[in-house]
Amino acid sequence: MKRINLPYGKGKLTIEIPKERLAGILLSKAHDYRAKMGEEELVRDALLHPVGTPRLRELARGKDNIVLIASDHTRPVPSKVIMPAVLEEIRQGNPDAKITVLIATGFHRPTTREELIAKFGEKIVDHPAIRFVVHESGKSEDMVSLGTLPSGGELLINRIAWEADLLISEGFIEPHFFAGFSGGRKSVLPGVSSRTTVLANHCSEFIDDAHARTGILEGNPIHRDMIYAAGKAKLAFIVNVVLDEDKKVIEAFAGHYEKAHEKGCQFVDQLSGVDAVPSDIVISTNGGYPLDQNIYQSVKGMTAAEATCRPGGVIIMAASCIDGHGGKELYDTFAKEKDKEKIMKRFLLTDRNSTVPDQWESQILCRILLKYKVIMVTQAPKDMVEEMQMDYADSVEDAIRLADEYLGRENSKITVIPDGVAVIVRNKNQG
Repeated sequence: MKRINLPYGKGKLTIEIPKERLAGILLSKAHDYRAKMGEEELVRDALLHPVGTPRLRELARGKDNIVLIASDHTRPVPSKVIMPAVLEEIRQGNPDAKITVLIATGFHRPTTREELIAKFGEKIVDHPAIRFVVHESGKSEDMVSLGTLPSGGELLINRIAWEADLLISEGFIEPHFFAGFSGGRKSVLPGVSSRTTVLANHCSEFIDDAHARTGILEGNPIHRDMIYAAGKAKLAFIVNVVLDEDKKVIEAFAGHYEKAHEKGCQFVDQLSGVDAVPSDIVISTNGGYPLDQNIYQSVKGMTAAEATCRPGGVIIMAASCIDGHGGKELYDTFAKEKDKEKIMKRFLLTDRNSTVPDQWESQILCRILLKYKVIMVTQAPKDMVEEMQMDYADSVEDAIRLADEYLGRENSKITVIPDGVAVIVRNKNQG
């Protein structure tokens, strides 16, 4: 038997797969990558050598209203590592600057004070010179229009970001299942953009585009909108990190929102690219907490499995999903209509400006469910999982037994992806 650890919630699941059934384990090389220095040192070194911009301390000079876009509770960005170095750099250039930390929630629920403290530390959250504001995409009164996106949608972003003398952001870079990579420009769109703008950018036409896939930026219409939005918002400086499986910083990039991000994406691409090992059963995860808090987020990890699962096969998704489905629209899509062909047809006929919340996640999940059986190993309620047209299992071992029953044999090969959001699965036979 081969023992494999799977990130799950704030812990791990240890599974055993018969060696004769194990086809392969797809791991990002990030897990074995040895960082050239410690986490804080990497961030400080990136700030010392920015890509395509002057140092942050120089940009901060004479800027009284500095806004830092920070990720929310659903992202594993180590803000306790990044923020002290960024704040110190700002203070070196402008000791009296007014600093606002704008939490980029995108379409997620508002971040709580407890989550802010867990993420940034009480010292920073309660600092008298730092104001924290949680972005709410549905508050139209908080938005300002910056014109039209290349796609034709209206660009509306948080007024606080627009009114900044200096707009900067923190984030992390990993493969993203339709934006190509996370980080960089995503702090603005979807991070601090309005509901209207996010919906237009995440339209069914773009989600269906062959370039809107993991690890692809060139020709990606979603990325094109995001880059445009970051430029219009005058995002002047980013600090992005790359993490290993333990969510530790192994590299950092700072500077221009496009140039520094591209350099970071190249690094991630080299680490994360893995060749598909086609199997009838594929086990994946969403990398554990905080990315596996709900079913909505867990669709990302399913797309890694999708890229290496044989047609008609079974995807086993191990994700804690302690917050349940994570999106009522996502849940309702599959709970109220059982014909997946009808669901997909409805999505593809939906006009860009008529996109509804979570449609993109539903569209991608529907694409997967049309091709594969999905079994969830999760803390989400069994009836919720089944209402969403997936099967439920108490353990990965039980899920494998269910998969064997479904496939009608007990010797199907199994591919394991311990962290489905950390890899770019390259399958030359799939578009």
